[in-house]
Amino acid sequence: MTAATPDVFLDSSAVFAAILSPTGGARQILRLGEVGQIHLLVSGAVLAEVERTLREKLPEHMANLALWLDAAHVAVVSAPRKAAVTRLRAWLAYAPDALVLAAAVSADADFLVTLDRKHFLGNAPLRAALPFPLGTPGDYLAWHRARFAPAEFPPA
Repeated sequence: MTAATPDVFLDSSAVFAAILSPTGGARQILRLGEVGQIHLLVSGAVLAEVERTLREKLPEHMANLALWLDAAHVAVVSAPRKAAVTRLRAWLAYAPDALVLAAAVSADADFLVTLDRKHFLGNAPLRAALPFPLGTPGDYLAWHRARFAPAEFPPA
């Protein structure tokens, strides 16, 4: 991580929150990506889940997804190796979450943003084993503010 550009990985719950809530913390994270203060990362699996769910349940938001991801300069990381996914299954019973987490670890993310309390946020052994913090959009924003001058933080 460089001082000015942390690599922030978004899981599908964070992407949904960013698209659906114009005033929430996840949208603020997209704004940080838009102004180049952070590098935003997602995996192909995250995008596939978000797209599938939006097409099925909220098709009117498909255009918003494309616009926000482009404006925020979101990068899609390479798929993780199978061994990385297998290693993380020790902490995650749900295989798709292990795939997402392995992508974040393989991409050397500095922070994983999620709203998944069941598998990620409430999983203390997993959190202790990770090479980076994970938390809610609000947790990330607090982490970001603690590391960067307030003048560098864009307005909402």
